[in-house]
Amino acid sequence: DEVTKARKLRLSQKIEEKRHKREIEEQKRLEQEADTGTRLTSAEEEALKKKQQEEEKEDEELMKKPIEILPPHTKLNDIVAEVGGYYSGLERSLLLAGMQRAFMNANFPDERHYSPMAVINSVSGGGGGGQQNVIPQHGEAGCNALQTSVIEECLYAAQRSTLRAFATGHTGTASVAANYCADILGRFLLEVLNKRAEMGANLLKPGEGLLDGRGGLGQAAQNLMNTAQKGLRGGANVVRGKGGNNPGVGGGKNLDHEETPEVIQARIAMGVARACANTNDLEVAVEYTRRLEKKFASEIDSSYPRGHETEQLRMCVKSLGPVTDSFRDASNSAIQNLISVIMPRVRSIVNDAVGQDGAGAGTASFGAVMGGVGGGMGGGGGGIGGGGSRFNYDLDEAAFELAQISEGYMDKLCSSLDDLINPLRVHLAPRLADILVIGVLGGASKRIEAAIRRTQFTALGALSLDSDIRNFINYSKDRVDSPELKSNVSLCKACKPLARLAQIALLMNVDDLDDVLDLIASSKRKGNWDLKLDDAKAFLNLRVDFEGRKVNELLRVQGED
Repeated sequence: DEVTKARKLRLSQKIEEKRHKREIEEQKRLEQEADTGTRLTSAEEEALKKKQQEEEKEDEELMKKPIEILPPHTKLNDIVAEVGGYYSGLERSLLLAGMQRAFMNANFPDERHYSPMAVINSVSGGGGGGQQNVIPQHGEAGCNALQTSVIEECLYAAQRSTLRAFATGHTGTASVAANYCADILGRFLLEVLNKRAEMGANLLKPGEGLLDGRGGLGQAAQNLMNTAQKGLRGGANVVRGKGGNNPGVGGGKNLDHEETPEVIQARIAMGVARACANTNDLEVAVEYTRRLEKKFASEIDSSYPRGHETEQLRMCVKSLGPVTDSFRDASNSAIQNLISVIMPRVRSIVNDAVGQDGAGAGTASFGAVMGGVGGGMGGGGGGIGGGGSRFNYDLDEAAFELAQISEGYMDKLCSSLDDLINPLRVHLAPRLADILVIGVLGGASKRIEAAIRRTQFTALGALSLDSDIRNFINYSKDRVDSPELKSNVSLCKACKPLARLAQIALLMNVDDLDDVLDLIASSKRKGNWDLKLDDAKAFLNLRVDFEGRKVNELLRVQGED
């Protein structure tokens, strides 16, 4: 069938060449008549026109005539189709076997199965218009990001298996192989990656995994610390016993000597990196599947002639597009799951910082254990909720001046958040790290807003709140990696709870109640006002110098309008 199409294409090209040749001869004849001033007689013109019509009719009949090297349905065609079916089944089995081997290797991880993340950030290149990777600097999001060997081995097996089917030149066999490839990647591989990402998130659970909880270091990290202090042999088996063969646990080797705290720090950092690698795999799968689709499309363009069957094959290859989207959705779901895992710790940090729910509980800072893992950002911390300025905005002049020169709750809050998120930021892909930071900031902002609702404000206290919220927004901009999130407007659009804090600070700093309506109207026109009238009324009533009756009357009139 493919040979027939190729013959037909060649025939149409020859007919087109003959037609082009006749047009050139006709043009030369007309030019010669113009030069000599002679013209053909009417009989000669009629004969020439009749000859041209006969040639065109002959070409049309030749194109309509079917070109058959073999009859359309022969026993050979049936045999080829049957062999192609068996071959497609064989390629499917080989693909599944290759992926199964990759999964088995990942169940017993060692250094060979982890590598620096190949896909970090892609930006447009210079004059070539291509894509180039941006390598993060030390301390930036993704600077220590790892990936496992699962994606590369599985995608390589899928590529080899499908390209072997393409090499047969039979569109039916190639289409079946492309469908197998999309189906296995979109169901089998996706399910495995989702489970691995979930297991990796559980290994990072504060207080139970490798991250510190309210009572101090995570259980797995604390076990390593206790082992180093007691000098027990084989202490690494404690971590191996907790994680088993789960991905992300740092090692599993017996110790022949006492491990130093520095070695323990490195092992904890490696455990965090490997746990994050399972989430990074989904991000890598997005890019690799996109490249695989382009590779197959390029192979079709170079190896198959145009035709109906080739277009069917091209549509089979395009089914990898939804697979790419499913990996992207799974990546977003995995990072949201990680956010939900660490969110209780975020709430606890905010509660301790603002003096709620056990403010005096001290914690062993994870930044002190991890040393330079976070790139020197916000390390230290010590006990939170101890001395220093507390969450208080009912300030007179003396208290306001003291608050300006002392360490406030916001500094301790940001330091404690750094202890939590920096070990994750440097080991996650930059896009995922930004989503994580936005999620943490959103959770912290909601908790701060709840604390604000229970606090009285003076005019000076409102100024102090504005300063604290500005510091928190600047801290947020420093922690995100994407240039698109570096402005206040874009950051507030990405994190609505943070935007509400900024609006609350703006509202609380009005000098006169008569300015409130203008402020709300102006902000709504700009599209950056999310507070309802009931919210505005509740916050304005926190100002000790505003009469509640006037506030209620003012906003009631606005609500009626």
